[in-house]
Amino acid sequence: MPQDIVHHLAQVMADLRYEYLPKEAVEAVKKSLLDTLSVSLAATGMEPAVEHALAIVEETGGAEQATLWATGARVPAVMAAFGNGALVHALDYDDLTPWGQHVGSTIIPTVAALAEWRGQVSGKEMIVAIASAQDMFARLLRFTGWKKDWNFSTAMGIFAGAAAGARILGLDAKGIANAIGIATLQSGGVMEMVAGHGSDLRGLYAGFSAKGATLAALMAQRGLSGIDQCFEGPNGVFQCYFHGDYDRDAMLNGLGKEFMGAQTIYKRWPCVGTAHSHMKAAIDIMRDNNLTVEEIASITLYVGDYHALMCHPLSERIAPKTMADAKFSLPYLVATALHKGGLSVRDFLPEAINDEITRSLAQLMRVEPDSTLNWVKDLPPGRLTITTQDGRSWTREGHEVPGNSDNPLTWKDLVEKFNECLSVSRRRIGHEEIQQKIRWAKTFETLENTTVFFFNVNAETK
Repeated sequence: MPQDIVHHLAQVMADLRYEYLPKEAVEAVKKSLLDTLSVSLAATGMEPAVEHALAIVEETGGAEQATLWATGARVPAVMAAFGNGALVHALDYDDLTPWGQHVGSTIIPTVAALAEWRGQVSGKEMIVAIASAQDMFARLLRFTGWKKDWNFSTAMGIFAGAAAGARILGLDAKGIANAIGIATLQSGGVMEMVAGHGSDLRGLYAGFSAKGATLAALMAQRGLSGIDQCFEGPNGVFQCYFHGDYDRDAMLNGLGKEFMGAQTIYKRWPCVGTAHSHMKAAIDIMRDNNLTVEEIASITLYVGDYHALMCHPLSERIAPKTMADAKFSLPYLVATALHKGGLSVRDFLPEAINDEITRSLAQLMRVEPDSTLNWVKDLPPGRLTITTQDGRSWTREGHEVPGNSDNPLTWKDLVEKFNECLSVSRRRIGHEEIQQKIRWAKTFETLENTTVFFFNVNAETK
């Protein structure tokens, strides 16, 4: 049999040097770093569920190896990755690929914890680890037959995180491959966690994959062997998770030369990415026709297979009870976009979720299945029709969504998002430190010690 793909991926990651990276891939990593810090800080003040994870980490205690970004407590690296990972995806505001799914929320907490544990990891070293891991994840996502059954972000994201962590620890190709193999024992998560309702778990899932990735890297460093045919063996990842449906040639094509992480998307709206196109279509219709919400008589949402999950059962999606449910409710998200012309982190506070105007708009929605909007590879577009009280009607598909590939966020946009996130953060950061974080993100390759980027020991909490 040919050498398993795990060894190809590991060899490229071990050999990669900063100088080999395209500038677009470097820029994407730097934006991901600021974006990850932004959404993590917002989560400290917006998502009560993260308190359970952070409390367990702090109560458990242990060796002071790495820092919790929320509080500054120093805990074992594995648990720091868990606590910080729980923050990153808590608001569903973290970065993603153009094909959906999140990986920065696993990779960055992992490499940050291990870099602090190791000590004195440079910006260039961390950029290399993150860029190669982003590329690995994108190749796994694009070239496997994912059926939207496993939660890809955790089930496969843990491999990218483990590989990046092993690279931070200075392991060679064999050690990196071992880390990926060890991570198979903690690879999992089902989409019911995301598509179901009534649970806060979906916001915390990256904590589990970051914890597993960190543990796998540390065990590989100690010499524990992995799985020689991790991905392509008869009972390997591709067979067990995807029934053998993968494109080996496409996965290896351009490996080490083309870095798909350069296409990373940074959200401007804090909710599930598959809702953004519907929201943009609604905003465009309202703006282009100078409509007010009082004029709306009905709204038809055309939905593909994944959109439909955000609409059923419709009676519960129309009136979500929790922040997690509101973020996965297409009626609520479109109603908020109609009402407010966009979406911010504050639109998931209890008073916003129960807002009378938003609820009344959600009540006007009906759902129409449309298989042309199914999620195949790229994030699917959304389409809707708005009809007014006087009989006028417009149908629009949402394009140039803020943050998407056809309307990417600039550094200026990311700084605005950073400030928005800081406005709800429990952790206080002074003006000078804010400006320093932004400068560090933009020039991350110049840092000699990356730990200072994530937490300043002089920071205060509310």
